[in-house]
Amino acid sequence: MAGWKDDAMSLGFARKMWALDCPTLTVEANTLMYGLSGMMTIPMPSFLIEHPKGLVLFDTGIAPEAIVDPVGVYGQELADGLGISGTPDQAVDKQIEALGYKLTDVTHVVASHFHFDHAGGTHLFPHAKHYIGQGELMFARYPSPISAFCYMPDQIERTRNFDWRELPGIDMDLFGDGSIVLLSMPGHTPGELSVKVRLASRTFLLTGDAVHLRAALEQEYHFPIDWDTRVALQTLQRIKRIQEAEDATVWITHDPDDWADLKHAPYCHE
Repeated sequence: MAGWKDDAMSLGFARKMWALDCPTLTVEANTLMYGLSGMMTIPMPSFLIEHPKGLVLFDTGIAPEAIVDPVGVYGQELADGLGISGTPDQAVDKQIEALGYKLTDVTHVVASHFHFDHAGGTHLFPHAKHYIGQGELMFARYPSPISAFCYMPDQIERTRNFDWRELPGIDMDLFGDGSIVLLSMPGHTPGELSVKVRLASRTFLLTGDAVHLRAALEQEYHFPIDWDTRVALQTLQRIKRIQEAEDATVWITHDPDDWADLKHAPYCHE
């Protein structure tokens, strides 16, 4: 019993978490989930987490320059299909600075995966430690044809010499106290990661693109162009089990209802 108590007392909390305001995409809904129709506007947030041992950024959103010039960054065809809407002050660097931090204050950057809408600002943090799931960088350089449009070679090249730390296909307790845990959630891509954040008030499970919409989680529908549909479905089931076991608030990155229901910056979750 004493050992159990010692373990419990060693568990820690992250101090604060912000969901950074973000541009949006407007896309055909059936590209997000089978059976939907019409157009859907979805958010592309990043999450900033303050811990006693460092300032952690989960995802970096779209490239800041793409907010004002999507055609110049992504080309006409892709830009037309994305329907990007946003203002320059919604770029990830401006959001961090608006909260009173410098970019160099960010010590750890976690990439859910390397798609353009999640890793576009990664190059802004050359000083940080960067965490990625197993096989993700290799897949980003040599993607399958169906998902090749999601990866931007210039983004990958700009970060080639960064301090990359690839998880070996398992979860990782970032600071050893259970407060920020990187969760291996493959399926959408080989190296997809989610992040569990334990604050004093509640525990969040930030999904990245392990799931795109609340309905897809509830009905266990995989994303139409997932890397591995079987593994993706197993990941959906794992998210539900973690949610149930730990009474975690699942925050689905692209779900517009989650974005509307859960408070975002400048509001701070503590």
